[in-house]
Amino acid sequence: MPVRNKRNIPSRYILFALTTVAILLLFFSYATGFSGGVFEEAAAYIFVPMEKGITFVSNAAAESSKDREAKVVLQKENAELQSQVEQLREDNTQAKLEQDELQRLRSLLELKDTYSNYETTGAHVIARGESNWFNTFTIDKGSADGIERSMNVIANGGLCGIVTSVGKHSSTVRALIDDTNNVSAMVVSTQDNCIVSGSLQGMTEENTITFANLQDTDGKAAVGDPVVTSNISSEYVPGLLIGYLTSIEADSNNLTKSGTLTPVCDFRHLSEVLVIKQLKETSDE
Repeated sequence: MPVRNKRNIPSRYILFALTTVAILLLFFSYATGFSGGVFEEAAAYIFVPMEKGITFVSNAAAESSKDREAKVVLQKENAELQSQVEQLREDNTQAKLEQDELQRLRSLLELKDTYSNYETTGAHVIARGESNWFNTFTIDKGSADGIERSMNVIANGGLCGIVTSVGKHSSTVRALIDDTNNVSAMVVSTQDNCIVSGSLQGMTEENTITFANLQDTDGKAAVGDPVVTSNISSEYVPGLLIGYLTSIEADSNNLTKSGTLTPVCDFRHLSEVLVIKQLKETSDE
């Protein structure tokens, strides 16, 4: 015998039928004034779960709507707070930069007072050479500002370098630590002369440059002694602090000494400098 296909009645039809029956019963109850008994129990059995379901769905929809509104409000508040945080962070960074600049300018002012016997002008460092060190760099002052070749440049408490070329609104400075730089210097404690030479390798390895031909016949020079530019230098005005002795060794001739010194200037972080507007010849005169 062929098997009959069982037809499944869709649940929406059943729900529709039950709802229709319930409504008819409700109308019947109102029309006849009949209450209680089987019809009341049937109505309660049908409508109470439906009412609870409708109430649950309605409440859930209301809560969902409130949740969405609350989420939108929270997202807006979070965006505003994030914007405030970013603004505060930017303000804090700007304040730190301004504080650092103020400190550097104060240091320059103190340096200007230290070398008050020389006329100076401030300048900003706007570029540097290819090395990681400021062994050569460019400042934002030139011939239009009275800058001339061979003028000395100071920063961080002492000698920084010397002007080697001048444009109308900018100049190039060869720093003390450059390998091609040589300065006639003097150890303050002994008044003995020596030659200080730049050394990028020494700066990289030990943060030092070299000195040679120190005529310390009495053996009084000691580690930590300050070294300044001497009055016999052909390009550098006298008395500019260069740095402090870090090592001293006797040369093979037993007549002179050589060694290393630590520059007083920070050649990794130059931002502002002072240019001494007097040339050595003018100072001598």
